[in-house]
Order: sequence, then structure tokens, then C-alpha cells
Amino acid sequence: MTERFVNSLRTRGDGIRLADGDATSAWTVRVQGAEVWDAVRVVVRPGTSVHEVKHAAMAELMPDVDDVDAYVVKLRGIEIVNERASLEAAGALDGSTLLVMSRRRRPVS
Repeated sequence: MTERFVNSLRTRGDGIRLADGDATSAWTVRVQGAEVWDAVRVVVRPGTSVHEVKHAAMAELMPDVDDVDAYVVKLRGIEIVNERASLEAAGALDGSTLLVMSRRRRPVS
């Protein structure tokens, strides 16, 4: 299996595995944390919920955040409103990049 270009970009560590080790239909998505300017690779099944990916990625990228629900997930610049939906149902593909960012804008100091 060849690696998609987006998954070869700089990410933190070895990534997170949410799919079983023998998953033949596994996808690799890239999750970027806007506030930390960092990213992590997450190996998932297409049926994995956006919510599950968000929680796993935030635990790695922003472990000090208490209110995970204060953050939104965007795909192609559009907020995924139903985070209980699967990645596939939300429109993600193998190699997609998800952006996790604060729901509220913060002033620049």
C-alpha cells in the first residue's frame, strides 16, 4: 500500500491507531490542531466517528484541554456539525486532513 502525500507531511510521533491491526480497509487521516500548530496521523476505519477521532487527536495534541466540546472539527473548511457521524458519512476520504480548532475566536495578544 502506498502512502498518500498528505500523510507523508510532518506529524507528531508515530501517530494514533484506532483501527485494528489487521484492518485491510484502514484509512490514514491527518488531524491538525490549529492552536498548537501541530498535527498527528490517525489510522482509522471509514466507519469511525468524527467524535472518536477528535478525542484521540486532542488527547495527543492538546492534553491540557478540559472542555473538548469547545472545539470543532472542520473538513475542507466546513464544520462537521454531527460529530457522531462516521468519517465516511462526513465526506472524509483516505488521506483527508481534519482541522480541530476552538469554537470561539480568540483575540491575538
